Amino acid sequence: MKKIICIFLLLALLLAGCSQGKTDYTPTGGGLYQGETTLPASPPISADQKLSLVYYPEETLNPYLCADYTNRTLFSLLYQSLYALNPEGEAQSMLCSGYQLSWDKKTHVFSVEKATFADGTTLTAADVALSLEAARKGRVYSGRFTYIDQISVTADGERVQITTTIPYENLPLLLDVPIVKGSQTGVSMPMGTGPYRLEQNSSGCWLRLRLDWWCRAELPLTAAKIPLIAAQSARNIRDEFELGQVGVVCANPGSDNYADFRCDSDLWDCENGIFLYLGCRSRSTVFSGEAVRSALISAIDRQTLCRDIYRSFAQPAVLPASPDFAYYDEALASQYPFNPDLLRQALEAENLLGQEVRLLVNRDDGRRVRAAQAIAKMLEECGLKVTLRQLSGDSYTKALSQGSYDLHLGQTVLSPNMDLSAFYKEDGALSYGGMSDTGIYALCQQALSSSANYKALHQAVLDDAVLCPVAFLQYAVYGQRGLVDGLTPARDFVFYYSLGKTVKPTLLET
Repeated sequence: MKKIICIFLLLALLLAGCSQGKTDYTPTGGGLYQGETTLPASPPISADQKLSLVYYPEETLNPYLCADYTNRTLFSLLYQSLYALNPEGEAQSMLCSGYQLSWDKKTHVFSVEKATFADGTTLTAADVALSLEAARKGRVYSGRFTYIDQISVTADGERVQITTTIPYENLPLLLDVPIVKGSQTGVSMPMGTGPYRLEQNSSGCWLRLRLDWWCRAELPLTAAKIPLIAAQSARNIRDEFELGQVGVVCANPGSDNYADFRCDSDLWDCENGIFLYLGCRSRSTVFSGEAVRSALISAIDRQTLCRDIYRSFAQPAVLPASPDFAYYDEALASQYPFNPDLLRQALEAENLLGQEVRLLVNRDDGRRVRAAQAIAKMLEECGLKVTLRQLSGDSYTKALSQGSYDLHLGQTVLSPNMDLSAFYKEDGALSYGGMSDTGIYALCQQALSSSANYKALHQAVLDDAVLCPVAFLQYAVYGQRGLVDGLTPARDFVFYYSLGKTVKPTLLET
């Protein structure tokens, strides 16, 4: 009897930890959905919606190797994943029809929908496992697998089991990885289970709406055929759009290659996870003390940077997480308002007014150089003398590794769960300038174990202040006026749609 009571207590605690509303991530939440047992109605076809999209033919369409956002725009039409991120950054079930989680949150078992690929063959758990392994080895998603130990198919061949090295509550956030046919994980144009299939002949490529699509959804694009236009450059894409030859394009206002769009069009911003930050060298004469580093957080005019340098396609961020992230604590962020006087006062108290600091930036990124120049001016107005070091290639990497700077303006892509482990782990990929810290690294892991710990993590990061968040950048999505109704771009999912289902986690029986 005592054993039965313990099991029910474990189950209650597990479900309580996974369903605490917006401030505590619900892996999927809501009603159960077990998938269609019969072929659903065909997706609607719009004779009026006629459009073309663009792609770079010399770039791959393999989702594990392609980092180009122009080609990745097509992926939400071709592929599906176990989970998809909605515009609010939450994980929603897609190819997952069931989720079981062990009491220690280290074993995750996912049931797979009875989906079909573009050739009509049925999706299997093996396809999912092989796709995730390909993602682990590829250059786009490899960073997400830091705490993932094994990916395997269960003995019955029906489910995918993922084991993690630490308790992991938010694993579904990382599983928006496109799933392809297992035998095609290494080809340039693998087959997916999405609403469109890719077709091509000697004259070109196009997307064809699948009338046999395995599920129903309200799609933002319903054209029966979407021609793909080969692109040569960002400017060429802009020109094709302004001539009306292309219906929807994704652009990066944070790139040096960005070309201004001058025509009347619909416009949306799109989360991309690109994190802009200042890193302090802990042994810097000026920034060795927490008081000065903490004051630095309030000395950066983030609103002006986002507006003037990134054309408002960036969100100011005081915390090391996207403001769209479910655990971005606005109350905590409000404790660090823009107030440059705080830095001047801290410098004066430490007798550091007029000291010279070296601000390191990657010269290969012109937009980031301009942001660094603006930050340098802000710091000089607070009483510092700033020397901007612009280096590129190996010289930049070497300067970072050797600590030849006081501040560096860095940029990286954070995973959807905003994991900061790479900054604070000893010898972490981003732990330059003595940033590694065993205490904060432990908090990174605790936040992954339970979302209730994100606030403590973010408070510790701000208290330490070796990492000074600046902003999260965004893509711009342009559409011909009135062509696409209800477009709600999400991260890596420009043509976002929902299947209207969620799957609650249940306790894994052992």
